[in-house]
Amino acid sequence: MALSIININVNVTGSSTRFFHILPTTLTVADGTTIPVASFLDDSGVAAAAFPIVTNGYYNFYVNGVLQEGDSYTISATELTFNTVTGTISAGTPLVVEAVELVTTT
Repeated sequence: MALSIININVNVTGSSTRFFHILPTTLTVADGTTIPVASFLDDSGVAAAAFPIVTNGYYNFYVNGVLQEGDSYTISATELTFNTVTGTISAGTPLVVEAVELVTTT
């Protein structure tokens, strides 16, 4: 049997949308604490109406520039929810949500 070479070419592209919020007051965090999407600004500085629903990608959440563990939060179209974490986040702390959607083409 002759050797045949199979060439598989898959391209992955992504788009990223970011949302920003600076806490106006100290936030006490417990399991289930939420922050509504309207508290965040999009990349254009406009109040966010909804977080994108990521179907083929992921979310990143940063507190004061530090990436948080994926299980410590969930994101829906309307809010960010803290899961199984407790503590306080000081007033003036920046929060960033990044939604990354990936697209593959062959």
